Amino acid sequence: MEPFLNKFFAEVNRKMKEDEEISNYCKFDSQLLTSFTSSLYIAGLVFTFFASSVTRSFGRKPSILAGGVAFLVGAALGGAAANVYMLLLGRILLGIGLGFTNQAIPLYLSEMAPHNYRGAINNGFQLCVGIGVLSANLVNFGTEKLKNSSSWRISLALAGVPASLLTLGSIFLPETPNSLIQRSDEHQKAKKMLQRIRGTDDVDAEFEDLVKANATSKAIKKPFVKITQRKYRPQLVMAIAIQFFQQVTGINVISFYAPILFRTVGLDESGSLLSAVVVGVVGTAATLISMLLVDKLGRRALFTVGGVQMFVSQIVIGSIMAAQLGDHGRLSKGYAYLVLVLICIYVAGFAWSWGPLGWLVPSEIFQLEIRSAGQSITVAANFLFTFAIAQSFLFMLCRLKSGTFFFFGGWVLIMTSFVLLFLPETKYIPIEQMDRVWMEHWFWKRIVVEPGQESRV
Repeated sequence: MEPFLNKFFAEVNRKMKEDEEISNYCKFDSQLLTSFTSSLYIAGLVFTFFASSVTRSFGRKPSILAGGVAFLVGAALGGAAANVYMLLLGRILLGIGLGFTNQAIPLYLSEMAPHNYRGAINNGFQLCVGIGVLSANLVNFGTEKLKNSSSWRISLALAGVPASLLTLGSIFLPETPNSLIQRSDEHQKAKKMLQRIRGTDDVDAEFEDLVKANATSKAIKKPFVKITQRKYRPQLVMAIAIQFFQQVTGINVISFYAPILFRTVGLDESGSLLSAVVVGVVGTAATLISMLLVDKLGRRALFTVGGVQMFVSQIVIGSIMAAQLGDHGRLSKGYAYLVLVLICIYVAGFAWSWGPLGWLVPSEIFQLEIRSAGQSITVAANFLFTFAIAQSFLFMLCRLKSGTFFFFGGWVLIMTSFVLLFLPETKYIPIEQMDRVWMEHWFWKRIVVEPGQESRV
């Protein structure tokens, strides 16, 4: 929004409007603008480790509540920002909220869900993220029409609405049976909770699995040291690799900078924001499809289909921008809208594969004794790689130009091959028995199976 750029990033606005010699790809290359975007992820990276201690010692529910409060304060500061420092502080508080909620919520969903619906329920997390992105884009599209400072203030302050829902809603959430067993000896209370959420009294087998896992968990005093042991190597490698690959799909390029990309290819301010809304609708719809299919087709099939889809669309986008845009030209309306269609195809591919599965798979593969630490490492890796991409994208776009899309397309090819070779299928596997999939995998069994155990696998 122009009033927002004028107040906080005036140099970016001047380059965009007045500098005719600067390349189309370099108009938004501002360290201050990049810092505003990526400060959220550095804060999330740091505070996810605090969240791990809270989640393990006090339960999943307090972490969700703490995240909601941080979101509320961050939204208030953003909406009231009088200078760029206040704006950045609000952004950092939003990052703290992400650190807590991204650590606790996927964990909470995986532990509460029945194993045969765990994929669909956990993918609901990404669906709601998609709905949030869509809602934010709709708010931006609407408030941009005001053409004054109240436009961006309303947009940033309205983040307080979902923050309020999260904060108030978390007060009424029940704690997970896993957490109740882990934090106290009230096994009967935990069993009643398990019966309540399963809708049956016949939970003895699952409850025994929880109790056994908890006994192992309580023997672990230093989970961040324990998780580096050989028998947890596949889960640790997979959690970190999936977060790295999720970011080098290039999705946050689209999420952060979609309006900027659309302005780069020739759409005006309003058209760019409307295009971002269209992308949000496509992403939300595709995530809903993923919820319906993930427990039927499995994780590997969705990873593969989404990977092929993203690879093809990125290569074609890069080719169009290389051939038609150049440093100082503009795409025709026809090509600009073709790029929009291709970005929608790309976003759909991500939204039923690496988007939801990037959170689902790490949240379901760790044993209870290292689950909270594992989720913290997952979230920290996500924030670290997101920060790296956010910090470097505008610089990369300025230097690599259309080659940026070939760069991310190459990574999509690598990650799709990685999944086919190294990720075992986890659908229908109870979360407390997940260690078996690694013992039966062609590659990982050589790492996790101790000598003399082969006959029992």
